[in-house]
Amino acid sequence: MPTLGSVVPYSTAQGGVSVGLTRRYLLSSLLKFSDVALLVGSFLAAAVASLHSVGATSLAQFLSLRVSVRNFFLFASLLLIWHSLFSFVGLYESKRLSRKSTEALHVLAATSLATVVLFLVGSLFSLSVNQPSFLSLFWLVSTSTAVLSRRLLRFLLEQIRLRGRDLREVLIVGTNPRAITLADKLRAHPALGYRILGFVDQDWPGMKEFRKTDYAYVCDLNGFPSFLRESVVDEVVLALPIKSSYSEASRIATLCWEQGITTRFLSDLFDLKMTHARARSLDYESLVTIHVGTPEGQPMSLKRLLDVLVSLSCIICFAPILLITAILIKLTSPGPVFFAQRRLGLNKRVFSVYKFRTMVEGAEKKQAELERLNEVTGPVFKITNDPRITTIGRFLRKTSIDELPQLFNVLKGHMSLVGPRPLPLRDCRGFEKDWHRRRFSVRPGITCLWQISGRSSVHFERWMELDMEYIDRWSIWLDLKILFQTIPAVLKGSGAT
Repeated sequence: MPTLGSVVPYSTAQGGVSVGLTRRYLLSSLLKFSDVALLVGSFLAAAVASLHSVGATSLAQFLSLRVSVRNFFLFASLLLIWHSLFSFVGLYESKRLSRKSTEALHVLAATSLATVVLFLVGSLFSLSVNQPSFLSLFWLVSTSTAVLSRRLLRFLLEQIRLRGRDLREVLIVGTNPRAITLADKLRAHPALGYRILGFVDQDWPGMKEFRKTDYAYVCDLNGFPSFLRESVVDEVVLALPIKSSYSEASRIATLCWEQGITTRFLSDLFDLKMTHARARSLDYESLVTIHVGTPEGQPMSLKRLLDVLVSLSCIICFAPILLITAILIKLTSPGPVFFAQRRLGLNKRVFSVYKFRTMVEGAEKKQAELERLNEVTGPVFKITNDPRITTIGRFLRKTSIDELPQLFNVLKGHMSLVGPRPLPLRDCRGFEKDWHRRRFSVRPGITCLWQISGRSSVHFERWMELDMEYIDRWSIWLDLKILFQTIPAVLKGSGAT
C-alpha cells in the first residue's frame, strides 16, 4: 500500500478558507474596477480619434468640450450596462480551470454586446457615437485591452502558483483509472494551482494499478470523516463508480456539504455522451438535467440577448433595403410582399417563418408537379432553375436578401440568429433517422454551419451532420464566428438557389 500522504493541519495551514475567499473577493473587485477604467479609456480613445478626424487635434480643444447633464447620465448608465454584461458572461467567476482562449472569447462576446448597446443608445438619443469609425475603434480598443489585462493577471497568478502560493488543496475519492487520469492532468498543469493531497478509497482489485503510481494514499472511506475534520481541504473530487458505490458517494458528498467544502463529481451517467449536464432543484428535490441541445441558464440568456440586440440593430440598419425590396416585389409581380410558411422550430413547435416572396403566387401548390425534378438527396426539395421563381426573386435569393424578414422571427423568439435552418413540415416528415430530429433541440436560425459551407451544394446527410456539430460544439464564440463567416458567404452567393 502506498505510504500515507503528508497532511497540512488546518491550524497551521497557510492561506485558509477565509483568506482564500478574501483573496478571490479582492481579485474580483480589482477586475471590475480595471474593466470600468478600460471601458472609459476605450471610449475616450475613440472620442479623441473622432475629434482628430474632424480637425480638433489639440488636448486643449478636447478638454474644452462640455458634457451635458443628459449625456453624463447616459454614459453612467452605459457603464452600468457594460459592467452587467461583463458579469453576465461570467468574467468575474473563477477562471482557474478555464482556458485562456475561452476567457478571451467571453471578453469578445461582452465587448461586442457592449458595442451593440452603445450603437443602440446612440441611435435612440441621436448621439455621434453611432458612427462606424467610432464604434469600430471602441470595440477594438476595449476588446484588446480587456483581453491583455486578463492575460497579464493570469500570467501573474500562474507565476504565484508556480512558486507554491495560492494553491487549492484537492482530495480525490476513488482510485480507478479515471481518477488517476484526472490527477495526472492536474499535475501536468501546475499553473492551475491545484495540489493533490492524495487519494481515498477502500482496498479493491484495481488498487494494484494505483500502487504503481507515486500518489499518496491518505485513508480509507471510514477514515475520511476524521481526515476532513482535521485537515485543510479546499475541494473534494468524487470519482467513485456511482452504480456500485452510491451510498458511500452520498455520505461523502453530505460530509463535504456540511463542512462547506466544494465537491466535484467525476462521472458519465448512463454511459451517455453528455453534451451538457446541469443540476437543478425543485422544492428541495434535486434534478440532474442532461442536455443534448444548447445549455440552459446564463449561456442561453446571453445568446438571446445577442439575438435581440443584433437583430434590432440590423433592422434599423437595413430599413432602407427592406423598404426598397418591398416596393420592387410589389412592382414586378402580383401577390403579397411577404411569404409566410409553417415550419418546425424548437422541440418541433410549429411557427410561421417570414421571407420576402421570391416565387409566383400559388408556388406551393405547383411543387407536386416538380417533385420529379428534385436535385438533392434526402427529404428536402431543391432544383437549380425553379420555374416558380420570379426575376427579382432570383436576385433576392442569390443575395439572401429574401431572408432579412426573419430578423422579426428572431425578435419574436421563434428563431435565433444562428442555428439549424428551419425546414418545412413536408421535409421534416421525410426524416428517416431519429438523430436527424436532434436539430429540434435548439432554436432554428437564419444562418448556420450549412449556410457557410455551400448550402445547396452540400448533400442532406452532411447537412444534418453539420447541424449536430453545431449543437455539440455550441458557444457564443461559435455563433459570432458563424455570423462573421456568413458575410463573405452571402457576398459570394455560395450555394444559393
